[in-house]
Amino acid sequence: MTTTVVPVRREKRARKGGTEPSARRIALAPYLLILGAVLVLLLGMGYPVVWQIVTSFQKYGALQQLGGKAPDFVWFDNYIAIAGNSTFWAVVTRSVIFCLVTAFITIVIGVLLALLMTKVHAVARFVLQIALLLAWAMPVIAAMTVFIWLFDRQRGVVNYLLSLIPGVDMNGFNWIGTTPLLFFTVASIIIVWMSVPFVAFSAFAGLTQVSGEVLEASHLDGAGAVQRFRFIIFPVLKPVIAIVLLLNLIWDLRVFAQITLLQDAGPKSTDYDLLGTYIYKTGVAGLDFGGGAAMSIFVLALTIALSWFYVRNLVKEESR
Repeated sequence: MTTTVVPVRREKRARKGGTEPSARRIALAPYLLILGAVLVLLLGMGYPVVWQIVTSFQKYGALQQLGGKAPDFVWFDNYIAIAGNSTFWAVVTRSVIFCLVTAFITIVIGVLLALLMTKVHAVARFVLQIALLLAWAMPVIAAMTVFIWLFDRQRGVVNYLLSLIPGVDMNGFNWIGTTPLLFFTVASIIIVWMSVPFVAFSAFAGLTQVSGEVLEASHLDGAGAVQRFRFIIFPVLKPVIAIVLLLNLIWDLRVFAQITLLQDAGPKSTDYDLLGTYIYKTGVAGLDFGGGAAMSIFVLALTIALSWFYVRNLVKEESR
């Protein structure tokens, strides 16, 4: 009996010793692969975030920026100041509404364009994709120059085309400086135009995972276009729509260049500000870096709050 048991035990030990190192290497491999990206993020973003947090608790103005005086810690005074600032809260409300509206419109138009690309001929689809790619690749400054010219009150193409309608006279109409509503309508058009290509390409990639046989069978069974989209297409696109919606909410909440360039061509009042431009005017132009840092930390918290719903659902799906 001893001659048969000992070899088996040695064989088990040999197997155990041979498999443990390889299993450990396989388990550590994913962490080693993402280590470089994590280090880059910590070095590239960690220091600015830490600096913003520290500065938000300080009185940091022009003297401190020039090195003439060390910043004094005022702790939560900057946060208390912005909490009692009615203008800041008006800008926050305006920014949240703006990002929600523009993100929703962008998702709807992007998904519709993706569905259109699956129905048209290959040549038409190629032309549409090239047009979307060019719109997406156009630099912000170049795009804003074109849009400001389009909505120019004297020589704008929009006013010219609208004036061709009988009974309509739009010559000299100021789209940018008349009311904040018209200003942000123009801004929304620009933001949506710049963001739609990314959503359309992402949704089109997701549509390639929809089974053509299932769509054909549902059509033969009498399902309409709305039913096919609701019960077959949308469940496949749901993860893609969730991530692009989250990204658009974050991008539209932090929009800065487009609003700044529109304000350069029109009014510069705080009624035409979003969070990005208001924080810039407070922190950089107003030389109140402590207050601007406190507002930036608030925007970071607001971004996390807006994205929490998606992150929570992602964690639930991963746990399943």
